[in-house]
Amino acid sequence: MHIADGILSTPVLLTGAVFTAIGVKIGLTQLDYQRLPQVAVLSATLFVASLIHLPLGPTSVHLILNGLSGLLLGWAAFPALLIALFLQAILFGFGGLSGLGVNTFNMAMPAILCFYLFNHRLLNATRQTAFIYGLATGMVAITVSTVLIGISLMATTSQFLTVVQLTLLAHLPVMLIEGFITATIVSFLHQVRPELLTVPFQISNQTETAHV
Repeated sequence: MHIADGILSTPVLLTGAVFTAIGVKIGLTQLDYQRLPQVAVLSATLFVASLIHLPLGPTSVHLILNGLSGLLLGWAAFPALLIALFLQAILFGFGGLSGLGVNTFNMAMPAILCFYLFNHRLLNATRQTAFIYGLATGMVAITVSTVLIGISLMATTSQFLTVVQLTLLAHLPVMLIEGFITATIVSFLHQVRPELLTVPFQISNQTETAHV
């Protein structure tokens, strides 16, 4: 899902950079530093998951696991994804540095959406419903990321319409695969370490309460 360097217009790149900077700031503000090892592990997992990718015009198709990062990290998914994408850009040239802000936002914002949609539902979930929420998380995250990529490309030029359509079509199987992988991991964690799925939501609520 990386958008390559030299594809997007300057206004789109700047907008993505600003939104990502805001997301990273919020993520670092709300981060419980006792969970730094977890953030590091998730960042490494995200880095590895998207190494195997299929180029598709100005973008690419690969696993992301951004929905899972949202469930486990909350807003800390922003800095986690930023680090993973930065390392991929400088080590392998995936996405490049100029589009780092846009690529991070396109993957991290759906993670935050899934965090608010599904994280609190896992508090009283059974293993079966946890699997369903995990499946929905993986599929929703990929769907929204794909839509955001399309918006980024179309905001640059309408000539990317065909590429956007192909990108949406190519990610249909990825949505299913990502959903199943996320569901399996969420179901397993729900059984053995349920606190990993609920702490970010509690931290977020505590932070909001403190500000009030």
